[in-house]
Amino acid sequence: MTHGNCAPARYAFIKARWHADIVDRALDGFTELIPTSQIDNFDVPGAFEMPLKAQELARTGRYTTIICAAFVVDGGIYRHDFVAAAVVDGLMRVGLDTGVPVLSVSLTPHQYQETAHHNAIYRANFVEKGREAAAAALAMTKPALQSA
Repeated sequence: MTHGNCAPARYAFIKARWHADIVDRALDGFTELIPTSQIDNFDVPGAFEMPLKAQELARTGRYTTIICAAFVVDGGIYRHDFVAAAVVDGLMRVGLDTGVPVLSVSLTPHQYQETAHHNAIYRANFVEKGREAAAAALAMTKPALQSA
């Protein structure tokens, strides 16, 4: 896929490190549709740090789309709802302020338990969400069709 200057599109993929074994599966799904040669990977400590990193990357003008992946779990308190809302709002603001699409592959389950069964479910879910993000990124970077 190319964009304006006919160079291949570049994608920034930001991953939160909390539950990295699950979150990294989103990149696995993403690379099923987009070559790794077009993706730059960035790690941040947690979901809350993703909007600032996305803003920094968007301002470089290097990326056609930025994808952010995180797993924000309910640890028995409602803090995860606050974090999830702040992250999604921040990512949307980055996209609106810079004009660079910012996609979220962030899940916030209310019933997560750190068991083999739940981990397998969410790993598979992140692979699928990564594929969906890749399809969205490709759709957003297609050149507009010229009407005759």
